[in-house]
Amino acid sequence: MNLTKKRDLAQKRRWRIRKKVKGTSERPRVTVCFTNKNIHAQCIDDDQGHTLAAVSTNHSEFKAILPNTEGSAKLGEVFGDALSKGGIDTIVFDRAGRKYHGCVKVFADSLRSKNIKF
Repeated sequence: MNLTKKRDLAQKRRWRIRKKVKGTSERPRVTVCFTNKNIHAQCIDDDQGHTLAAVSTNHSEFKAILPNTEGSAKLGEVFGDALSKGGIDTIVFDRAGRKYHGCVKVFADSLRSKNIKF
């Protein structure tokens, strides 16, 4: 399977999931993106089209966090604290076409440990 076909299939998975997952003001959507170097997470209100909270390992405070399971657990705890400060306690989790295992699962579990419900 060539690279363009892999990318097309991944994009189709993302779109298929995005059709079903929608965030509101009361229950915003949390999406997480893992690259080879960084982790990005953001909380989005799809009704207004605004990002309510965002955290990334690009930020100078979190440069030491690696994009592995330990790093996703640490960033999930930091993001859970940011959501709690913003008054957000229930979310919709958007896994962005990835399987729910590994880093994605650890990130979601660390959010749950901060009493974020989804």
